Amino acid sequence: MIDDNLADLEAVTGLKRACELIGANRSTIQRRRRPPRLGPPPPRPAPPNKLTETERQHILAVLRSEEYCDLAPAQVWARLLDDGVYLCSIRTMYRLLAIAGDNRERRRQRTHPARKRPELIARAPNQVWSWDITKLAGPERGVYYELFVIIDIFSRYVAAWCVAEAETGELAEAFIEAALDRQQITKGQLTLHADRGSSMTSKPVAQLLVDLGVARSHSRPSVSNNNPYSEAQFKTLKYCPAFPARFGSIADARVFCEAFFDHYNHVHRHSGIGLHTPASVHHGTATEIRAQRAATLNATYAANPARFRHRPPAPPKLPTVPWINEPTQEALIQSA
Repeated sequence: MIDDNLADLEAVTGLKRACELIGANRSTIQRRRRPPRLGPPPPRPAPPNKLTETERQHILAVLRSEEYCDLAPAQVWARLLDDGVYLCSIRTMYRLLAIAGDNRERRRQRTHPARKRPELIARAPNQVWSWDITKLAGPERGVYYELFVIIDIFSRYVAAWCVAEAETGELAEAFIEAALDRQQITKGQLTLHADRGSSMTSKPVAQLLVDLGVARSHSRPSVSNNNPYSEAQFKTLKYCPAFPARFGSIADARVFCEAFFDHYNHVHRHSGIGLHTPASVHHGTATEIRAQRAATLNATYAANPARFRHRPPAPPKLPTVPWINEPTQEALIQSA
C-alpha cells in the first residue's frame, strides 16, 4: 500500500518530496529498489605499501633467528638499522609476530601509583646520578650479597657498580669516591640522588659529598618509588632471562654483573634514549649514529616511498631533558 501511494506521489512531486509526505526513508526505498547483488563481494584492493609474502617470511625469520629471538622488536629494529639494514617499521614487526602467534610479554608486570618526587633536571651526562643498593640471593637461604649501582639519568649509563658481602657507610663512601674520580667530576657539577637507606644517609657519605662539592638529593620519606631510574635499572637486571635464582658465590655474582653491565652499557639499545646504547649517549657518539640511521632511512625511502605513504621516516630523537619529578615551566626556564 505504501509503495503504491509512494509511486503515485513520486510521479507528481519526485521521490524526495514523496518520502517526506508519507514519512518514509528515501535511502530505504532506494535500497529496496536496487537489484540484489549476486555472488561474493568484490575483493578489496591491496594497499600499495603492503609487504609481499616473501618479505613477511623474511622478517619473521630474522625475528626468530638465534641472534634476535630473545630481543624486543624495538631492539631488533635499532640493531639492524645500525648495521645499515631496514626491513620494516617496529609496529609492523609487532603485527607480524602477533599474526604468527609469537608476540607475548615475557616479564611480570607491576604498576605503581604516581607520587611526588624531587625536581631534578639533567641536560647532559654527569649532571644527575641516581644510585641504589639491591640484594642478590646467595647459595643458601638467608645469604645475600649487596649490589651497589650508580646510573646517569641523562645517558642511562652505569657509571659504577660493585658487589659486596655487606652494606656499610664506609664501603658506600669508597664506592662513590672511586666513581667520581673515574668520571672526573668537578665541584658543583653533579647532583647525586638516592633513597633514604642507611648507607645513603650515613655520615661518611654525607661528608664525602660535602668535601667534593656534590649536591645531595633524597627520596621523600615512606615513598618507595621515588628513585625511578635506579629501580627501573634493577628491574632490567633481575628480569634478564639469564639472571639466576641464586648465585653460588660472591665471585659468581661479580662475574655475572660484569657481563651484564658491559652488555647494558655498550650493546643494549635503550628506548628512553632514542634506541641508542648508554655508552654512545654518555660519550657523545649518538649524534653521529643517528645521522647514519637517518641516511639509511632516507635511502630506503628513496627506493620505495609508497611503503611509507610518501612521508619520509626519521630515526628516534635523542634525549633532551630527563628529570626526576617533572618540573614546572618556571623551573625549566631557570635551569636552562
